[in-house]
Amino acid sequence: MAQSLLLISRQAPWSGPGAREALDIVLAGGAFDLPIGLLFLDDGVFQLTSGQNAKAVQQKDLSANLQALSMFGVDDLFVCADSAEARGVATDALALSDMKVLTAADIATLIDRYDQVITL
Repeated sequence: MAQSLLLISRQAPWSGPGAREALDIVLAGGAFDLPIGLLFLDDGVFQLTSGQNAKAVQQKDLSANLQALSMFGVDDLFVCADSAEARGVATDALALSDMKVLTAADIATLIDRYDQVITL
């Protein structure tokens, strides 16, 4: 049986390559039916805000990658409530509606559920 993987995305969408790399890893894992989860933590919650203008910072828009997650079988999507609140991101207005909102205690339990954890 394949080992499960949790990817923790901690970077804002335009602060560097980390956000895109995290999505690429998750999509690749999903394509190969790897049991995979994606947690948006810290500035990573900014990836979930709608109405971003990627062209303004001369970057490629990540929203299509986010929307493709379910098509690749990636259904375990999580967002840290504390990170969202600290950054003024409303969890009821996220770009992905099927996110599970977790507290810090929930995140510790979540991490323990997975065999491997990668943080970007």
